[in-house]
Amino acid sequence: MCGIPAPAAFAKSAILAKSKAKGAWAVASGAREQLNSNIAPRGGVGAGGTGEGAGGRASPVYAALDLGTNNCRLLIAKPAGRGFRVVDSFSRIVRLGEGLAQSGRLSDDAIERTLAALAVCRGKMDARGVSRARLIATEACRSASNGVAFLRRVTDEVGLDLEIIDRRTEAHLASAGCRELADPEALSLLLFDIGGGSTELVLMERGSRGVHGVTAWDSLRLGVVTMAETFGGIHVDVEDYDEMVAHVDAAMAPFMGQITHHKPCEKFHLLGTSGTVTTVAGVHLNLPRYERRAVDGLWLGHHAVEAAMARLRAMSYAERVSHACIGAERADLVLPGCAIFDAIRARFPARRLRVGDRGLREGMLAQLMVEDRQGAA
Repeated sequence: MCGIPAPAAFAKSAILAKSKAKGAWAVASGAREQLNSNIAPRGGVGAGGTGEGAGGRASPVYAALDLGTNNCRLLIAKPAGRGFRVVDSFSRIVRLGEGLAQSGRLSDDAIERTLAALAVCRGKMDARGVSRARLIATEACRSASNGVAFLRRVTDEVGLDLEIIDRRTEAHLASAGCRELADPEALSLLLFDIGGGSTELVLMERGSRGVHGVTAWDSLRLGVVTMAETFGGIHVDVEDYDEMVAHVDAAMAPFMGQITHHKPCEKFHLLGTSGTVTTVAGVHLNLPRYERRAVDGLWLGHHAVEAAMARLRAMSYAERVSHACIGAERADLVLPGCAIFDAIRARFPARRLRVGDRGLREGMLAQLMVEDRQGAA
């Protein structure tokens, strides 16, 4: 169960509505009415549907979908106390942004892969009887000249209506999803989310109530997919790697200009949420296969991070392909991700890193549930 407190300030109210004409699950911003039988999932509520809560009332089922440059991810959850309990999930590498940096467009192959993944998500949402959701698309759809046209096709063919969120919203959702992992004794921390097409940097500082809030943020228009396509990710020598680090460092300059006031405290730490960071954790733990429970929330010291990163940089492409925590789909993306991470570490030296296998989806779920609790109060 995840107990993630989150302010509603950056949340959009979203209710899943089924269009009679197209059968689409659409995000209706600002709506608060209860759903009724005319918008039940196709084929009715499945075995994992809403069920009955206390007093015979239906227990709501929430969904959060994050379509990024590299991954398509879905979480389905029910409220549990002040947090939520995940009842289903889905994650697939689709590489929607493949070739985007060169062409400026989403390719036909990438679109077909993504449509197939979204159809799986739609099926899971139907089967679980989802009644409240937020469905978002990030950098690939923001940047592509055909991004909006692609999402219209998603609505027509899959019945999911995704919203393209801006970079500010993405940064705040990441902070909402990971806030629980902040050291309560730290006066400040740096949250970073290395994505496929963008990297979010969020400086969080502890407020008067002891809750860490966002004081500065930036979204770098680079991620593991764009870096791999620009610099290469299969065979990476020392010069290639250093060139990637320097490129990221230059891109961070505007963010550093925002935070000249910041003085790290003794408890300052990094909080990383991305496939890169979870891979570093998996390598450190020598996991025979990736285990979220072993990785999410893990603390790593500076020397442990250095050692794991050195192991990754020393691996050949074939070794990365065969590694249980990497695999063929991510073997060419790991070193570009490490280069982004190294650039961040150089700018923000910290004794500790906390690893988060969570992020936008958890932030969306938490905010939707907060909205509903406030609406019912």
